[in-house]
Amino acid sequence: MTFLQFAYRNVLRNRRVYAAYFMASSFSVMVFFIYSMLLFHPSIENQFIRDIAFLGMAVADVVLVIFTLFFLLYSLNAFLQARSKEFGILQQLGMDRGQLQRLVFVETMILGVVALITGIFFGYIFTKFFFMVIRAMLELETLPLYFNFEPFLLTAVVFTTLFIVISFAGTMFIRQSNIVQLLIGGPNRNETANYSIVGAWVSFVFLAIAYSLVIYSLYRMNVWWSPVIILCAIWGSYYFFKDGMLYLIYTLRGYKKVYWKATRIVTFSDAIDKMKENSRMYFIVTMVSTLAIISVGVVASLTSFANQYRESNPISVLYVSDSQNPFEQQHIAQLTNDFFSQNLTYTLLTATVTKQTSAATNSPVQLISETDINTIAAVLKEPLIDLSPGEGMRFGENVTNSNQQLIHLRENTIYFHVAEGYMHFPLPDAAFQGPAYILSDEDYSRLANPYLFGTWDESRTTVFAFHVPDWLRTDAIGLDLDREMIASYESDQQLPYYFDNPGLNYSYISSTFSLLLVTGLLVAAVLILAAGSFIYFKFYTNLEKDRRQFEVLRHMGLTNQELRVIANRQLYPQFFLPWGLAMLHATFSFLFLQAVWVDIAAMSIAMEMLLVLGAFTGIQAVYYLLIRWRYLAHLQLLS
Repeated sequence: MTFLQFAYRNVLRNRRVYAAYFMASSFSVMVFFIYSMLLFHPSIENQFIRDIAFLGMAVADVVLVIFTLFFLLYSLNAFLQARSKEFGILQQLGMDRGQLQRLVFVETMILGVVALITGIFFGYIFTKFFFMVIRAMLELETLPLYFNFEPFLLTAVVFTTLFIVISFAGTMFIRQSNIVQLLIGGPNRNETANYSIVGAWVSFVFLAIAYSLVIYSLYRMNVWWSPVIILCAIWGSYYFFKDGMLYLIYTLRGYKKVYWKATRIVTFSDAIDKMKENSRMYFIVTMVSTLAIISVGVVASLTSFANQYRESNPISVLYVSDSQNPFEQQHIAQLTNDFFSQNLTYTLLTATVTKQTSAATNSPVQLISETDINTIAAVLKEPLIDLSPGEGMRFGENVTNSNQQLIHLRENTIYFHVAEGYMHFPLPDAAFQGPAYILSDEDYSRLANPYLFGTWDESRTTVFAFHVPDWLRTDAIGLDLDREMIASYESDQQLPYYFDNPGLNYSYISSTFSLLLVTGLLVAAVLILAAGSFIYFKFYTNLEKDRRQFEVLRHMGLTNQELRVIANRQLYPQFFLPWGLAMLHATFSFLFLQAVWVDIAAMSIAMEMLLVLGAFTGIQAVYYLLIRWRYLAHLQLLS
């Protein structure tokens, strides 16, 4: 039997141990390959979508590679520890360190190559489904499956390099262990579980500070608290598992009614042992799970913002023209031709805006008549207004008791009181110079004198509002005007008109957020798989030790029912303690995110957050039931 055959048979013999490692590797390769297929797709002609797809997929690929490297290194170390006795026996039989390191290298590369081939194979199979989802989300006419060597080559080069690095790292893990440690299965785990009371209270204080700042942000938002909250949560979580949980367990042991009851003595003793041994693993699982939940929650909240975009932009296409605009007729004709070519019906509404000067601020204000606003509001099915002479409304801004105003127009000596804001279809601030107000028809008709610093013609601006029932199809309307507007922003050029197409803007927003959502879901799937696998690895590392422990308890007279109770009590904290803290972190993170959205767009994301938290809880419950079933079967405790 050759050395390569020996390594291959070792992999087959330990297939149960390496199953999760192999599945996680294959899944990471598959996700990376799917991203790469979209990255190099030749049929995406929209430059904006191509740029977003390239940026999103490239960032996702980098995150996947970095995390996969860390995750596989950790899992490989756990598996090598589980096989430590085997390695110790091989060294006793005459295998030197160099041969043992070569064996680990070859075994890891065999797993890596098979995982690479499997991941690419299934990735290409699922790419068609992935493209169908992306095509529906981005509303593309077609996004066919294609064959190109670039995604295959990129995936092969990246993950071959990754597996070589991991294989070399595996040999370093072996080099750091002596033969005695290998034969006894690693360092002595029965040493006293020491902890620091100071570290325990540090964890409680850090977590309390993080959560308190989040709650305070609901009343007074400050984005600069984010780094403080994140650092406090990270350090608090680390010390919580390192010292805080041991402090709580030892405190509970002091209560005899809790500790001296049935099988709880065994449960507490085992909990102390596992908490000290696995504190770093619990911390990693908590952080990874939190990151997965938050990543999906953030992109879900962005999608919610996209869905509410129409409510804040009810005018389908808006064109605002200065009185001196020489392109007005040309542009209106161009827009009507675009509607005709797209077979879209529309209603064209116009309103005249007059510029005057506020005596209080000596700055220009824009004035719109009550009738013009009601004409647009009636078509948009928004509430109509009824103003008396001397009354006005601030357009697009709420008015509170603290900022009620009495406006005096210098040119025409007109006074009107502003006690309410009109928020039903706000016009963009960029379309006007200065704040806009709605006047009663009686007051508006008295505007006889022109703007103080210009002629009467220069005082007038015309608003052309195109209302389209099927507004999502307006993404092809006014593309040339939109490009001119973007160019004017980049060059800081003042144009005699303003153009806004919410349907086109929505297509960009929807495309961006949809890609982010798909990217976030797939990355979160890798993170959740990894978080569960960390626990799975630890189970298999300690499986033989647990089996011997339960055999001793069985010989002492404990029934299978009592042993199952002990096993379940050992499983609960390992699964749900880090998960519970991750859910707590995620909940407070969502509260902070909610405060940010309220500050930006007055938007609620409560439903999205509940769905995300519920979905991840369900996934974790299924994962727990599967691992529990295999664990009890190995311990021969299934009824």
